[in-house]
Amino acid sequence: MKTIAISGSPRENVGKRDAKELRYEGKVPAVLYGGQEQVHFAVSRTDLNEAIYSPEANFVEIDLGGKKVKAIIKDTQFHPLTDLLLHVDFLQLFDDKAINMEIPVKLTGTSPGVKMGGKLVQKLRKLRVKAFPKNMPQVVEVSIAKLEVGNLFRVRDLEKGEFQVTNTPEDTIVSVAMSRALKQAENEAKGKK
Repeated sequence: MKTIAISGSPRENVGKRDAKELRYEGKVPAVLYGGQEQVHFAVSRTDLNEAIYSPEANFVEIDLGGKKVKAIIKDTQFHPLTDLLLHVDFLQLFDDKAINMEIPVKLTGTSPGVKMGGKLVQKLRKLRVKAFPKNMPQVVEVSIAKLEVGNLFRVRDLEKGEFQVTNTPEDTIVSVAMSRALKQAENEAKGKK
């Protein structure tokens, strides 16, 4: 999985006034969980853009005063009106601990049902995946090359890999529905017979 490097500076004071000052300086207060103790630090808002506003899932390598820590973004808080990033929670990664992440779904291939005029309906754009950090995929690929009109691809149809998808097995990821034009053409064909 792709890793984005950011650098953070430790925070001495933890409180509302300190957080407000940091935000005024263009920094975001952040907390790193999962290790021996919580680490409070500040990171530049522009450094976080690539990690937060990305369609892909990424690991983050945080440089805290020379010590590098691998983590994932667990939670973000935004201002309700301005959409300004207010706070970020990171979860520290360990090679021997499985983690849960939301991983984007990538559709591959061309559906014969869509070629015939069917409508591709993607119900799930992200899947909940549990894996060790080294086995975590960047995306979960779903092949639609065999989907005819009326067919669907469920979570249970995914090939078992080195990661586990924790969504309900009956959840539909993608399907090919009959479009209005295709229904109309079918009805017209029946009417002519």
